[in-house]
Amino acid sequence: MVFITFPSKEEAYKVSRKLVEEKLAACVNVVDKVRSFFIFQGKFEECDEALAVVKSRLEALQRLIEVVRSLHSYSVPEIIAMPIIAGHDDYLKWVDESVKV
Repeated sequence: MVFITFPSKEEAYKVSRKLVEEKLAACVNVVDKVRSFFIFQGKFEECDEALAVVKSRLEALQRLIEVVRSLHSYSVPEIIAMPIIAGHDDYLKWVDESVKV
C-alpha cells in the first residue's frame, strides 16, 4: 500500500487515474482535505492536501514512483510504501491480478 499526498484533489485524481490505467495500481482511494503539518526547507508549513491510498504490489513500486514524480507538482512528493500484512484473500488476489509489472 502506498500513501501519496497532493496539493489538490484534482491532481490526486489525475495521477490516480494514470496509475490505474497503467496497471501500476489495482485501486486508489482519494481522501480530500487532510491537514498536514511539517517543516520543509527550514520553514514550518501547515496546509490542506489530498491523500491517495494506493493498492499495488512491491514489484510495481519503482515504476509507480517514477510515474508519480513525473506528474506531481511538488519538488519532493510524499510517496511512502507500507506492506499489507493480511486481508481478505479474494481482495488481495484481485490486487495481485490487477497490477501488471
